Amino acid sequence: MSAALLPAQQNNIAHSIATDMEAVNRVIRQRLHSEVSLVNQIAEYIISAGGKRIRPVLVLLLANAHGYEGVAHHELAATVEFIHTATLLHDDVVDESSMRRGRQTANALFGNAASVLVGDFLYSRSFQMMVGLNDMRVQQILSDATNVIAEGEVLQLLNMHDPDVTEESYLNVIRSKTAKLFEAAAQLGALVAGAGEAHIEAAGEYGRSLGTAFQLIDDVLDYAGDALEIGKNVGDDLREGKPTLPLIWLMENGTRAQRELVRECIENGDESHFDAVLAAVTSSGALDYTRDAAVRAADRAASAIADLPETEFKQNLLQLCTFAVDRNH
Repeated sequence: MSAALLPAQQNNIAHSIATDMEAVNRVIRQRLHSEVSLVNQIAEYIISAGGKRIRPVLVLLLANAHGYEGVAHHELAATVEFIHTATLLHDDVVDESSMRRGRQTANALFGNAASVLVGDFLYSRSFQMMVGLNDMRVQQILSDATNVIAEGEVLQLLNMHDPDVTEESYLNVIRSKTAKLFEAAAQLGALVAGAGEAHIEAAGEYGRSLGTAFQLIDDVLDYAGDALEIGKNVGDDLREGKPTLPLIWLMENGTRAQRELVRECIENGDESHFDAVLAAVTSSGALDYTRDAAVRAADRAASAIADLPETEFKQNLLQLCTFAVDRNH
């Protein structure tokens, strides 16, 4: 498994936690093992695909930023990564996605049934791991997070093909589906380091806001990115009938023709008009609006950790805020 966490410009972050991340990778390898060969095969395929590993990075950085010197954060970071990986397996089945991180999705390669069941294996393995830490607060944070994520998935499903979804409703989906695990990861890092309740809550606000920024930029990249760079099919959100923030803004602020176009595409999951929708979201300012919302979220994240001691780990956390909104994939 690659230990490369982030793009080249973020190598200093990877360097700061390189030893920790190697330990996390060892835990992942060990905990992935199953007597069932197909479980091993699919789990290995997903984990080896790489990705930014932002969530386990948050556990490590927040723990180190609070002066932690133990090893329990390695198990917590791996647990969070397993939960995230399980959600990816299930997401791709629900969304009927065929590409992720520049490769075929597991469901495209192994089938929907196998992907769902291995996702269940990873969920249940993560709960075995969190119970093994024998800390009721850890269990509370992670069990609450997985429940909220599941609710977010259902909310998103209800929003599919609905052109009347409001910005507030959509942001609620983001907070549940995406930002909640960022929040939990950051809280766990502070918790394992013995931080006080105020610092644990501040860490949660950091993670929640950072996760929101990441998702909003993902929304931008679905219309402004290159498929090879972002590792998925550009326009997937439109094909799936997902009313993301650029489309929601356009529905509220675009011309009548633009609104009718977007409404039709969301209702029908019609990607055949992708070029026309792309021109509309670009010329109307919808992408700029969404990017500005991401910047505000990243600023909230940076403000949440203002009281942390001035260490390289705090600087790494602030760099993540910048990376969240400046990235192109």
